[in-house]
Amino acid sequence: MAYVKAILSGLTAIIATELLTIWWTLRPWSSARATGVGLIFAIVKASPIHALPWIVAILLFAIFFAAGRLDSKSFRVVFFWIPTVAISCIGVTLVSSIAYLITKFRP
Repeated sequence: MAYVKAILSGLTAIIATELLTIWWTLRPWSSARATGVGLIFAIVKASPIHALPWIVAILLFAIFFAAGRLDSKSFRVVFFWIPTVAISCIGVTLVSSIAYLITKFRP
């Protein structure tokens, strides 16, 4: 079970960081006005190059990993299981929706 918690913590940290990067790129006060493919390139380029997403991912992984090892069952459910399952479901839903749209509307 320790491996599952570690993998789920890492997956959740990556998904949450990518969602935060997308939000930061799409924020209303952004000076960049990219649309279409330019927007996708801006999001993909922002993730691996800048240090902030890496720091956020490492911090989120540490927080989720520590929360998964709490002794209190109620704290572990509130601070580990609910956020990790919710964020993982959101990430899987977005990826599967995009994959469906790509396969459905492929020219």
